[in-house]
Amino acid sequence: MTENGKASYQESMKSVESRWYAFHTRARHEKRVNERLQDRGVEVFLPLVTRSRQWHDRKKLVAMPLFPSYVFARAAEDSLVRVLDTPGVAGVVRMAGRPVPVADEELENVRRFAAVIVETGNVPEPEPFFNEGQPVRINSGPLSGVEGLIVERRGGNRALLQVGLKAIGQGLKLEVDQATLQVISNGRLE
Repeated sequence: MTENGKASYQESMKSVESRWYAFHTRARHEKRVNERLQDRGVEVFLPLVTRSRQWHDRKKLVAMPLFPSYVFARAAEDSLVRVLDTPGVAGVVRMAGRPVPVADEELENVRRFAAVIVETGNVPEPEPFFNEGQPVRINSGPLSGVEGLIVERRGGNRALLQVGLKAIGQGLKLEVDQATLQVISNGRLE
């Protein structure tokens, strides 16, 4: 195999093996993690938006992460430890104990969305993404720890949650703020 052929083969294998993953960071460490991963030669994506912040003596425009406590990095699944060993990285997003790759199309949507935000200056607040029938746990407020199923997503960041007693075939429905919910699968929080 020629040198050009070898390089081409390695590039094609890299694109097949490497996938995008979402990594949790320590609070307010997204930019540092982004820099450290770039220094390590890892392809990384941190969508930033400009927001106005008020201090006691002044107002300032600050570049803030679109998704607080998350950084996206491209890596092969067997080399995720290289990213996880980076100071400030708390973990990788998992489902059923396995790292979950982020679809290229979804990440491209985020890139486009971030570009429009920069252009227009209109910054929406991120909200949890839930599907009907998804098991969730309330993680704050007086109902903290209560588990149920999403029955319906409603406007104003609200969701209709069903909490039931399977033994007697009865349930209760309550409307809650989606920000208080966390997805659970197989008894584990995601």
